[in-house]
Amino acid sequence: MRNSELFIDACLKQPIDTVPVWYMRQAGRYDPDYRKIKEKYTLLEICQQPELAAEVTMMPVHKLGVDAAILYSDIMNPVASLGIDFDIVKNIGPVIHNPIRSAADVDRLRPINVEQDLGHVIRTIEILDRQLTVPLITFAGAPFTIASYLIEGKPSRNYLKTKQLMYSEPQVWHSLMDKLGDMAITYLKAHIAAGAKAVQLFDSWVGALSPFDFQTFVLPTIKRIFAALAPLPQPKIYFPGVSSGELLPLLSSIEANVIGLDWRVSIQEGRKRLGERFAVQGNLDPTILTAPISVIESYAKAIIDEGIKQPGFIFNLGHGLFPEASLDKLKLLTDFVHQYSTSVLSQQLKGSAL
Repeated sequence: MRNSELFIDACLKQPIDTVPVWYMRQAGRYDPDYRKIKEKYTLLEICQQPELAAEVTMMPVHKLGVDAAILYSDIMNPVASLGIDFDIVKNIGPVIHNPIRSAADVDRLRPINVEQDLGHVIRTIEILDRQLTVPLITFAGAPFTIASYLIEGKPSRNYLKTKQLMYSEPQVWHSLMDKLGDMAITYLKAHIAAGAKAVQLFDSWVGALSPFDFQTFVLPTIKRIFAALAPLPQPKIYFPGVSSGELLPLLSSIEANVIGLDWRVSIQEGRKRLGERFAVQGNLDPTILTAPISVIESYAKAIIDEGIKQPGFIFNLGHGLFPEASLDKLKLLTDFVHQYSTSVLSQQLKGSAL
């Protein structure tokens, strides 16, 4: 039986005998049993039912054998507590009915009230804390990514309205960043108090910014979030999303333990850009899961070989799972990561003992 603290040890760059693995969006639409649940309930309706949300969270732990669970939720869940009216629309994503377009809109945002508005999330975490045999990761959306939905009113490809506000009204932008930063801090602290064993800040779309704009308009808030969480011992992960390789050199000052890498930057290059302080997580291109298992394993092997050259490596995807992914292939991939990494790490240990 594997060490239940394997994932935590890797986050903290402690010695490991097997590479831990989990997958972003691992509780989701690739699983036929989950699709049956979605025939009855929407994502938000599942989140409102702690027992059901906990069940969905645990599905991939039981079916795939992953080394961490990630809370079944959505990065948009807490924004309702701020006074934002939204739906998650099939084949579109978050749709905001009262988008942020002015200083007055930002001023109207309320402080988050976790117990009053998000007690169902806390109860889900408490259930999982009692029932899981692996660590629970919980998460929040990072301020830029949340802001892009709030300002655009829906998912965007060019973030025109978001950047227009950022460039044209920087004071309004920074006020919005402050409020969304406060939301993330309060929300994640409540998660940890309820039993979360690690937290991740998802910044899925921040790669749309140049390094200068990231450093000017976003990084101060990211630093503040992680500084507020730093006194807590649970590992903290920052995932700067897709196309974020050029931002990695700017992250050296944030008080996170782990940086998630997308597939456009190799593990070796990612570490070079980040420096020595962080563990890294990633970074298989999710679309490789459409290939034959032999191809998937060859890509995974290359990533593992790079990852284990230094302490602190967690195998994951470079972004989230998609509905067409195969449950069977994911199980085979998980087994391969465990078996192959155990063999190589064992040989390394024997070699160092000679």
